[in-house]
Amino acid sequence: MSLPLIVLLPFIGAPLAALMIRAGRNACAGTAFAFSLGAFALLLSHLPDVLQGEPIEAGWSWLPSLGLDLDFRLDGLGFLFALLILGIGLLIIVYARFYLSGRDPMGSFMAYLLAFQGAMLGIVLADNVLLLLVFWELTSLSSFLLIGYWKHLPDGRQGARMALTVTAAGGLAMIAGMLILGDVAESYRLSDILQQAEAIQASPHYLPALLLILAGCFTKSAQFPFHFWLPHAMAAPTPVSAYLHSATMVKAGVFLLARLWPVLAGSEAWFYLVATTGLVTMLAGALIALFKDDLKAVLAYSTVSHLGLVTMLLGFGTPMAALAAVLHILNHASFKAALFMIAGIVDHEAGTRDIRRLGGLAQAMPIAATLAVLAGASMAGVPPLNGFLSKEMMLQEATLLADWAGNAWLVAALATLAACLSVAYSLRFVIHVFFGRPRAVLAHHPHDPPAGMWLPPALLVVLVVAIGLMPSTLAGALVAAAASAVTGGDLPAHELALWHGFNPALGLSALALLSGLVLLKAYRSARASWSAGPHPQAKAMFDGVIDYVVDLARTITQGLHNGSLQRQLAFAVGAVVVLGFGTFLTTPYEAGERATLPAEPVAVVGWLLLLAATGAVLALHRNRLLALVNVGVIGLIVSLGFAYLSAPDLALTQIAVEVVTVILLLLALAHLPRHTPRETGWLRRLRDAGLAVAAGLGAGGAVWAMMTREFETLSGYYLEQSVPGGGGANVVNVILVDFRGFDTFGEITVLGIAALAIYALLDRGTPSVYGAPPAVPPAQDASNSLMMAVAMRIMLTLSIVVGAFIFLRGHNAPGGGFVAGLVVSIALALQYMAHGMRWADTHMRIDYHTPIGWGVVVAATTGLGAWLAGHPFLTSTVWHLDVPVVGEVHIASAMFFDTGVFLVVVGATLLALTSLARLRVGDGPARKPGTGGAAARKEA
Repeated sequence: MSLPLIVLLPFIGAPLAALMIRAGRNACAGTAFAFSLGAFALLLSHLPDVLQGEPIEAGWSWLPSLGLDLDFRLDGLGFLFALLILGIGLLIIVYARFYLSGRDPMGSFMAYLLAFQGAMLGIVLADNVLLLLVFWELTSLSSFLLIGYWKHLPDGRQGARMALTVTAAGGLAMIAGMLILGDVAESYRLSDILQQAEAIQASPHYLPALLLILAGCFTKSAQFPFHFWLPHAMAAPTPVSAYLHSATMVKAGVFLLARLWPVLAGSEAWFYLVATTGLVTMLAGALIALFKDDLKAVLAYSTVSHLGLVTMLLGFGTPMAALAAVLHILNHASFKAALFMIAGIVDHEAGTRDIRRLGGLAQAMPIAATLAVLAGASMAGVPPLNGFLSKEMMLQEATLLADWAGNAWLVAALATLAACLSVAYSLRFVIHVFFGRPRAVLAHHPHDPPAGMWLPPALLVVLVVAIGLMPSTLAGALVAAAASAVTGGDLPAHELALWHGFNPALGLSALALLSGLVLLKAYRSARASWSAGPHPQAKAMFDGVIDYVVDLARTITQGLHNGSLQRQLAFAVGAVVVLGFGTFLTTPYEAGERATLPAEPVAVVGWLLLLAATGAVLALHRNRLLALVNVGVIGLIVSLGFAYLSAPDLALTQIAVEVVTVILLLLALAHLPRHTPRETGWLRRLRDAGLAVAAGLGAGGAVWAMMTREFETLSGYYLEQSVPGGGGANVVNVILVDFRGFDTFGEITVLGIAALAIYALLDRGTPSVYGAPPAVPPAQDASNSLMMAVAMRIMLTLSIVVGAFIFLRGHNAPGGGFVAGLVVSIALALQYMAHGMRWADTHMRIDYHTPIGWGVVVAATTGLGAWLAGHPFLTSTVWHLDVPVVGEVHIASAMFFDTGVFLVVVGATLLALTSLARLRVGDGPARKPGTGGAAARKEA
């Protein structure tokens, strides 16, 4: 239970942290800190098992038919990433409390941060690839909110859109790759997939799956050529940059590369795609970082470079390279998060992040300068800090193992060049900002920040120094456990230490340090050469592509969707006709042999009436009222057809729906002209007639082809299992609330959303395209019929009793929550028609938003009750109670779900009807139903 709780705690804390802002900023941050700390403590409780190589597993069945289960697994790799997510997350919460100003909404920030934290934990702990994909997309959405947190900044909004576009596009590709992977392995359970390396790499689908998965990983971890989104995401507040872009989100891609290493690594395709991409990214990111002047831009491109380093190591495909990658993930998260927070301190206290305006800050900010020197030196790979350890291991692997297309020296040379550039930009970050003379008059007098801002990076810097001095003691066991989880087996003999003797890696490391110092000394000349060269702008290319796609979409949309419903229907029906007849004409067809039934006279009469009513709609369609009457006749005949074919439930539903639809359309017609415009052009009429005839023939032919063939349906199963499986004799209702209850739950949710959308669209009484309707005096806001008013009051009670009767009998006889809801809705709607909106609002006082919400809650709670009892969602049960005098009473849990259906139907129907009706009154539905004031009561 603790594994899911680790993931759930941040999600639970997110809304609570947002609400606690009412108690103050400290309460808000404290709540977020408490939930993260609780998850962190639960994680640490599993450390002994993880270090012993014993994975912890937990899971529940969710949608087993789709292979989607709530499976979680904690091994060394998952523990390392969860440790970074929660440990650095705790520091970021403290840092953000003091960094954000009083004008920044702290509650929403903490809510977004915790939601993102939970999504990242879900990625690293999920043991089902489909579940992992759910959390993967959640990270894209929550990071979008965090990057665009400062909504008033155009750069922030654009950076958020760019990050979402790139990472979500890669995520879609990765979904396809994961589905292929699961299909080849015949399981979506990640731990099962990791055991199928030979089958997966021998499959012809290996390369497509690899390419699609790499697209998702490379976009998430900002690998070339998708690197451009990460620097533009730096418009986010510094706590976001320190958390997302150093320790969590951008490492999701390299995490997945490490997680899938056992089944994807080892092939030439893996080596050349992954190692080459990582090497190019490492070199390009370091080169660009050297010539950036914004502190966060330097760190952003350096993050791109270091992510490329990890990707390259994983691409080498050897156990020791995987070990070096895992170590650098830990090291990079520690020194880079600290450097981002230091950059935020400089910006917060000096009022600028521009290196060209900074200098000599060490005297005014000694604490920040000390932290920057140590963290920056680690990023440069200076011993005895932790960055040196992983850099030396990287150079060792590049020297000994990376043979790229027969060139044994190429990878080592380019990796050393990237390390040289890393030294140069790291030292520039430290020396040009904190040493030398001041270069400009700053807006603020710089000084060290309060302890709440410097303590979080200080703790990380302590970790940087401690791991560097005692790597085997502090990180050896954890890194080994994580690397073993990556490789899926035992690691070669190794030792994490500062000194391994004189070897090529040490020489290359020393060469990189010396070259970096020389390059920094000659920075002005190098900067001049850089400025003189071409600089392709990835952002300009991205904006150009987006603009082209938007223009293309606008052109197509305006060509097809010009406001003419007739044209849209013509395209839709025409496409169906072409596809249907095309398939029919190119496929052999044989007539069915099933015998037809004789047509009864009653059925023939009904069919003729249906044809006549349909023809009347076509002939009288310009008169909207007459057309509506004939549409009602068609609905009535269809309901009689249902009754004739022994489907009383469908007949009841059809009649009720028809009444509600007619009332709704009558209200809509009040805002439209009495007659529709006359169609122009015989070609258009000929086109419409041809499409109608072709579609009718196609539909009739398809029905004929199906009905004249022998086929098996599921009806027999439902009829047999209705009572023993669902506890009800009315098979239609049992299907809706039990067998297909999840579909019904989705449908009532959509129905509620549709009603709320109608209310929102009409909330301000927006005039129709034909002009605003004239305000109707109170005297005309009703039928003006005393007899109808009195009759409707009597009918209200009778209709509610009938609705209750239909509802209660629905599980065993025709009826149910949907039909009962429509009956009660009709009764209430007639009160509005008979007495007028003002009278009904004043006397009934019903806010129809409330039953919609409660209906969804009741339905969902019923499903969750079954889930908590150990059964699939919305599984029903039946109780037989022996009540004195009354006798045996049959109670099904499905009745509670049906209650939710009833509430949603009543609320949605009445909300839509009254929203339209208020436009007729002229005062608009800005006031919620049932909240009539004293003026309304006086007027009534």
